Amino acid sequence: MRRPLAAVIVVALLVAPALAQQQEPFEPKGYRTDNYRAPVPATLAGARVLTTEEAEAIWRANSGAFVDVMPRPPKPKNLPEGTVWRDAPRRNIPGSIWLPDTGYGTLPPAMDDYLQRGLARASRGNKAVLLVIYCLADCWMSWNAAKRALAYGYSSVAWYPDGTDGWERAKLPTDEAQPEPRPEQH
Repeated sequence: MRRPLAAVIVVALLVAPALAQQQEPFEPKGYRTDNYRAPVPATLAGARVLTTEEAEAIWRANSGAFVDVMPRPPKPKNLPEGTVWRDAPRRNIPGSIWLPDTGYGTLPPAMDDYLQRGLARASRGNKAVLLVIYCLADCWMSWNAAKRALAYGYSSVAWYPDGTDGWERAKLPTDEAQPEPRPEQH
């Protein structure tokens, strides 16, 4: 009786690491289109993945353009008439450009254009400038946006997966952010 049990234990020990690896998120072929607040992959093909320490070093050296893609909270539906709606404040890494709602898996043409114009502004039109793209920890928005920056031809893209969560955990400074105006907002 002991031998079969031992064999089961050995097999379980051999299979467990393979099952754990299968549960880690893999890079999808395209963009993530749902469940955006979920564990993210450890990689993004073509991009550099930054730790908080690396992001801080780039920020302190002013050697990259920081791009926040945190979405704006949607206005609640069916608010009573006359209710004043104020967006929740967003605090991000000082000096960042905030391009909200640009990390979704599918972007309508106007949002795609908004992202492209925002990245051009952040990089001053130089597609070789280091772009550091972030949102929150476990947020696919920044992964999607960094992948799009690569698709747009930016050659130096860094993805900071811990985003403002990691930044604030390290007790680094933040500033209140205002989103870049959209063309229809002028």
